[in-house]
Amino acid sequence: MSDMKKGNISIHAENIMPVIKRWLYSDKDIFIRELTANGCDAVTKYRMIAGDDEDLRVTVTVDTEAKELRFTDNGIGMTAEEVDRYINQVAFSSAEEFLKKYQGDKDGGIIGHFGLGFYSAFMPADKVTIDTLSYQEGAKAVRWESEDGMAYEMSDSDRAERGTTVTLHITDEEKEFLDSLRVREVLERYCGYMAVPIYLVDVQDEKLKAEEAEKAAKEAAEKGEEAPAPKAAEPINDTHPLWLKNPRDCTEEEYKDTYRKLFHTFEEPLFWIHLNVDYPFNLKGILYFPRIRKDFGGQEGQIKLFNRQVFVADNIKEIIPEFLLLLRGVLDCPDLPLNVSRSFLQNDGYVRKLSAHITKKVADKLNSLMNTEREKYQTYWDDIHPFVKYGCIRDAKFHEAVKGSILFKTTAGEYLTLAEYRARNEGKTEKKVYYTTDAARQAASVALYTARNIDVVVMDSIIDISFMQHMEQQEDADGLTFARVDADVDGLVDKEAGDSELALEPLEKLFRDALGDEQLKVKLQPLADGDLPLMLLEDEQMRRYREMAAMYGDNFKLPERAEVVLNSKCEAIRALAAVKDPELQKLLAKQYFDIARMSTRPLENEELSAFIRQSYQLAARLAEKED
Repeated sequence: MSDMKKGNISIHAENIMPVIKRWLYSDKDIFIRELTANGCDAVTKYRMIAGDDEDLRVTVTVDTEAKELRFTDNGIGMTAEEVDRYINQVAFSSAEEFLKKYQGDKDGGIIGHFGLGFYSAFMPADKVTIDTLSYQEGAKAVRWESEDGMAYEMSDSDRAERGTTVTLHITDEEKEFLDSLRVREVLERYCGYMAVPIYLVDVQDEKLKAEEAEKAAKEAAEKGEEAPAPKAAEPINDTHPLWLKNPRDCTEEEYKDTYRKLFHTFEEPLFWIHLNVDYPFNLKGILYFPRIRKDFGGQEGQIKLFNRQVFVADNIKEIIPEFLLLLRGVLDCPDLPLNVSRSFLQNDGYVRKLSAHITKKVADKLNSLMNTEREKYQTYWDDIHPFVKYGCIRDAKFHEAVKGSILFKTTAGEYLTLAEYRARNEGKTEKKVYYTTDAARQAASVALYTARNIDVVVMDSIIDISFMQHMEQQEDADGLTFARVDADVDGLVDKEAGDSELALEPLEKLFRDALGDEQLKVKLQPLADGDLPLMLLEDEQMRRYREMAAMYGDNFKLPERAEVVLNSKCEAIRALAAVKDPELQKLLAKQYFDIARMSTRPLENEELSAFIRQSYQLAARLAEKED
């Protein structure tokens, strides 16, 4: 190209350069990914044509003194005509044109689809230069230069090697991108698994290394020794990530190493699912199940989304089902309909099918563990049950798929399916599942059930209130209800006990007067445990509503409405009914009530102070009687 060429870039009306520069990409550092990906594309194209792997690479060079950031590849290069066609006409994708010519190898791993990635170079730079030499025999090197991405100059270049170098002259405002540590961080995040080796070079560091090597060589020569060989440069990326391999070729340790590398953690995952799908869509990936805390406190999952080994984003809700966002993992979906920034997905039918397939694979894995490795599955359950329950609530198909693998942990430490719980407690619970939210605090109530061989399950996760509601509303629930151990006494009544000589009316009046509550409900029942004086019951649905309101920060608080069940078989209740001193009788009734309440929840503030005063008063009255 002997003559200088000047002109204005041809831009489609909807692709105005200021929009590209300022608003096209949500993250400023994305230009590093785009230009590196373009270099990888160029190398991939050359590999497809030439059929060899001769030290093919992309090199990113940081030159602080020159205020330049350079992206160099030894790929296919461009002719002047191709520069004019692919650079000077915005939104005309060279990758798409290339694929039309070379469809024999499908897409060969080419990333670019939109033809706009190159123009992200103008985000941090006030001047961008391209020096390129095509692989074609007899081609001449071309230089392209622009200061604003609109006006450009094309001329001959002195480049002698096949490939392309894109040079960015970094503005003072964006000098952070002249820090090699900052550039490395971006490269590792976005390009850490690209298919072409990527090298990072810091010009200033290389000068220091050269000086040190020269010094070491002189010292070795003086000693008559051989100079130490320079350390070979290593790429910053892994070109063959584990998720692209066949699961049969992967070891357990490789899965764990990949997990630690991806998420910078020393923890180990519980288990994982290796996704390897070629039809009806192309999907590779690994989903890891971490230990999930029951209250989700500080729990953050992370699903890294890749497109042909190029990092796109974390946790994109259109493809990752919401309940899976508690997991960690990586998905590589080369066919995703991304927008130009590769950061968002179009909500179309393909994406919905992909999301449904991921959900199905997770359900299949859980069922497989349950059916073939149940003991191991049970050891996972305490960690994964919040995720499984949340998934059931959010996704009806997921619930239908895994309902047979949902476990309930009993206070005895056993793990039962709903069917197993019902079978073991048939005839004792009347389609109820009895549960505790705090096995230690509610131990007295729990013991009443376990003493009668009724299993009590532990439901102490933040998700459990919603999950129980969900289970009760299922079409196949068959009358299923969940009842906390202090919600009713249906399973505790001694049906063989005879009629009691105690009268309900005076006892009801006693407790209402003692507590100052004329609306208090009082019942007299023969409970199986003859040593238990009374129980406090609270309506299951009202308590759930109150607890959920508190969970979501609702200032509206429903008052507690406890129902008193007096045990007609208990000697303490009979003795209470026989007390002649009205004041002492009231004091004892209030004491019984407060002790029963302490078995369901702690006394708070004034309640505790009043209980302590009351206990002292009661002790004093009893001491007086002894005198």
